[in-house]
Amino acid sequence: MDRSELIAFIRADGDAVVSTIGPDGAPQAAYLSITATDRGELVFNARGGSRKIANLRRDPRIAVVVGGAEKTTLQLQGTAEVLDPGSDEAARAAAAYGEAFPWFRESLTRSEFELVLVRPEWARFGDYREGPPVVVEVDVAGSGSPE
Repeated sequence: MDRSELIAFIRADGDAVVSTIGPDGAPQAAYLSITATDRGELVFNARGGSRKIANLRRDPRIAVVVGGAEKTTLQLQGTAEVLDPGSDEAARAAAAYGEAFPWFRESLTRSEFELVLVRPEWARFGDYREGPPVVVEVDVAGSGSPE
């Protein structure tokens, strides 16, 4: 799987479980809508008062699992940034998120929601549909850099 296939897989699925590190060091997971930018970063939004936003402000390490229902999964680890609403990065991420989830566009303009950009550092794709499982590491080195 290359970066374009990673992007296509995330955009086609649109759902993920995101795990952050709580204040006591324990994992905390949440199920949410997610998409990918053209650069291969992941984007989601969350209420500013949520545990995941507090966790990511304190410790940006994150794990994400996309898929599962169709017996294919993409597991990622990386760092997340809670974006400054006025930044160019936030505008780019908001455009990708709004295109993927038009029904959430309005929430992106409300101050109680935060936009999060995840830069993958490691990823693995698994296909468990037929025969022996196919598990491949994904080259994410190019993810997050301009094309």
